[in-house]
Amino acid sequence: MPYVTEHNLTDLAIERWGNIPDPRLRQVMMAAIKHLHAFVREVEPTPQEWFAAIDWLTRVGKMCDDKRQEFILASDVMGVSMLVDALNNRMPSGATPSTVEGPFHIPNSQEFADGADMARGAPGIPCFVTGTVRDLDGKGIGNAMLDLWQTDGEGLYEAQIGKDQYMRGVYHSRPDGGYCVRTVAPIGYTIPMDGPVGELMQKTRISHMRPAHIHFAVSAPGYKPVITHLFQRGCEYIETDVVFGVKEPLITDFVKKDSGVAPNGETLTTPFYEVKYDFVLQKAASAQKAA
Repeated sequence: MPYVTEHNLTDLAIERWGNIPDPRLRQVMMAAIKHLHAFVREVEPTPQEWFAAIDWLTRVGKMCDDKRQEFILASDVMGVSMLVDALNNRMPSGATPSTVEGPFHIPNSQEFADGADMARGAPGIPCFVTGTVRDLDGKGIGNAMLDLWQTDGEGLYEAQIGKDQYMRGVYHSRPDGGYCVRTVAPIGYTIPMDGPVGELMQKTRISHMRPAHIHFAVSAPGYKPVITHLFQRGCEYIETDVVFGVKEPLITDFVKKDSGVAPNGETLTTPFYEVKYDFVLQKAASAQKAA
């Protein structure tokens, strides 16, 4: 074995890590070493700078728990989450596009009846989201699950409030695919700036704001699930979303009504928003083969 030099170290490391039985792990590790070494050679960090990078990653890890995932946030703001999502969710024309899940999804939300109020007194202007879950042929999909989570009208998620089952819920589509959600209108908000990711963002001129949106995870047996957002058209942060999550088909109108009969049949004496959106799912590969 040759002794290590600056010039042969990368080749030696790739050769050593090539001795992995699992082919996928071998491919991943060899590529990771190749690109990490290329990064170090390009930047030429000092030992102090490299330690600062390791310290930053350590602090990111310490900021993670079951309700906050600082590593996901780091991946989001660098555009990596959206790239991974795009590579794994190439949708046919007409299907609802996916976008990042984000760091604040919490599983096992409470189930709500069609049209019931997910917000339950949270601050914000009432907002009704209605539409149909259907397939690419236009057929409604009954009993599709719509798992929602969002900020309240002050821009805060459950994890930031510290209140269980807050601004999230699970709905199911009616037999014809129709659905109705009652919530409050979200607003544009800042990503958490109290951790290592926020510390890094403060050293840049990059906007740390997200446009107003509602998260949806929509699924049904026999169809490929989709994790996506609905964005409020006209929000000032649409073009500078810090996590690169905005796709044009996901921008929709939040139509403000002065008062009157809401989509779930309630009569409101205060203003409310109405959002109309159809989610279009593609059949899962197994279901397409069976057909």
